[in-house]
Amino acid sequence: MNEAFAIPNGNDTITVELTIKEAMALSSGVRFRPESKVALNAKRKLKKQLDSTLLPHGDRIPYHTLEA
Repeated sequence: MNEAFAIPNGNDTITVELTIKEAMALSSGVRFRPESKVALNAKRKLKKQLDSTLLPHGDRIPYHTLEA
């Protein structure tokens, strides 16, 4: 159970362009009004970049290649 979890290419870098407000919301935990959705937009940008880096062919899975 103490097996190490390895992330492929885990030391590679990615670049995400954030506004100052988005960076503050993610890094220092600054809270903005809930209706501004600053942190939500920043998280979406990060998730989109991670998805495109880890799954470069998009979110489509060629089901015919899966062995079921």
